[in-house]
Amino acid sequence: MEILIKNGRVIDPKNNINEKLDIVIKDGIISRIGKNLKEEGRNIINADKMIATPGFIDIHVHLREPGFEYKETIETGTMAAAAGGFTTVACMPNTKPVVHSKEIVKYIKEKSKRTGYVNVLIIGSITKGLEGKSISDINEMVEEGIVAISDDGKTPMDNEIMIKAFKEAKKYNIPLISHCEEHNLSNGGSINLGRASERTGIKGIPSAAEYLIVKRDIELCEATLSKLHVAHVSTKESVELIRRGKLKGLNLTCEVAPHHFILTDDIISLKDTYTKVNPPLRTSKDVEAIIEGIFDGTIDIIATDHAPHDEDSKKVEYSRAAFGISGLETAFSLSYTELVLNRNLPIDRLVEMLTVKPAEIIGIDKGSIEIGESADITIVDLNREYTIDSRQFYSKGKNTPFNGRKVKGKVIYTIVGGKVIYEKGEIRCL
Repeated sequence: MEILIKNGRVIDPKNNINEKLDIVIKDGIISRIGKNLKEEGRNIINADKMIATPGFIDIHVHLREPGFEYKETIETGTMAAAAGGFTTVACMPNTKPVVHSKEIVKYIKEKSKRTGYVNVLIIGSITKGLEGKSISDINEMVEEGIVAISDDGKTPMDNEIMIKAFKEAKKYNIPLISHCEEHNLSNGGSINLGRASERTGIKGIPSAAEYLIVKRDIELCEATLSKLHVAHVSTKESVELIRRGKLKGLNLTCEVAPHHFILTDDIISLKDTYTKVNPPLRTSKDVEAIIEGIFDGTIDIIATDHAPHDEDSKKVEYSRAAFGISGLETAFSLSYTELVLNRNLPIDRLVEMLTVKPAEIIGIDKGSIEIGESADITIVDLNREYTIDSRQFYSKGKNTPFNGRKVKGKVIYTIVGGKVIYEKGEIRCL
């Protein structure tokens, strides 16, 4: 049976489309796009007063499987992705065992095919065991389909190791995704170094812990002519360094998570460990620099850094609590409310940051609505206001600092490969 998406405002930045159109899906593929297409014999999705976009793509999520299934599984994480409008996610390698060999890549691929609700792509580790000592089996992992390499959560401090990693990434034309953290500066810290750390007495993490590694990795990117993608940018200095690197024509991209352009360290309370994230929430000056970077194109994409945790990992004193925020199910609404409604970012730019741009960074043929392409489509009611309630999350991780916040822009349908996976608050069976 064909599906007809009727009367939606189609926003496809790759093809410069922003108009009311109908879309026909047949056998999982987009077969027709046009106006006033016939309804006979088709399942109708009435998208009147809604937008229809390419399915959202998040290239920075933690699905926790294998090894940490008590925090999240591929099944629950991809259900959360679908509820947030994401049709494709790329999972980070900090699992147990670490994704540093073809065997682990195969395991995640096969498990995703069986239990995943959206497309799951895999990021391999830079070093074995994330230990920063020896390069992972990148060649074998590339053969199994990894789309990038990263030691997310840990930064390899050995420059020689990093040069080897950049050269390997260049050989296979994949990006190196850098978690930029000088561990000698951040070690033992929990929040931003500054007024918040003084007020709470919690050990702080200086901005330099991030931007010194951003500077190093940009220099290594330039020296090796490789692709560098900087993860979860949080400081003003990092934005400026990336802007300068781009002006030099480097193959350099970066991302920001919603919490880093919405929240500041002013909200931090010893009682609320859901605000504990790495890199930490920074100052209003950092937030404004990030907003400027979004508007001028220095910051390429929004990625959630979805980091679900069990309650026991968060319900402890602040300094002992796990870092991380559960972000897949709130990302669009938070971004739309803050960037488009509050700061007047064009909606096309927001959609671009969630679709075609992340697809380009990891080199996949997705992020657009075109005849002959797989029907990965997200339908959103921009006028729907709701209150974030973590009890309704599909993710096992309820750890969000946004609980109780009113937002606009509700995902109504998520279509993956022509199948309606999420509809009006409910996950459909696989």
